[in-house]
Amino acid sequence: MSEVAFDVELDVRQLSCPLPILRAKKSLAAMPGGQVLRVLATDNKSPADFVDFCNKTGNELLSSVEQGDEFVFLIRRRAV
Repeated sequence: MSEVAFDVELDVRQLSCPLPILRAKKSLAAMPGGQVLRVLATDNKSPADFVDFCNKTGNELLSSVEQGDEFVFLIRRRAV
C-alpha cells in the first residue's frame, strides 16, 4: 500500500481531548484547500473524535490507522 503524501504534520501525541482536535483545526485553518494534514495522536478517543470533526467541518478523513499505541490520521483540507 502506498503512503499518501501529506503537506503538514501535526504531533499531538500525549495530548488528550479536546486538544488534538483544537490543534488540528488550527493547523487546517492555516492550510490552503486540498492540502493534506497528517496527525499523530495517542488519545484513545481520537479516532471517533476525528471522524466527528471531519463530518462537521467538511474536511475529508482520508485514513485513520492504529499503529501500536498511536493513531495516524490523514485529513484533506476542504476547499475554501
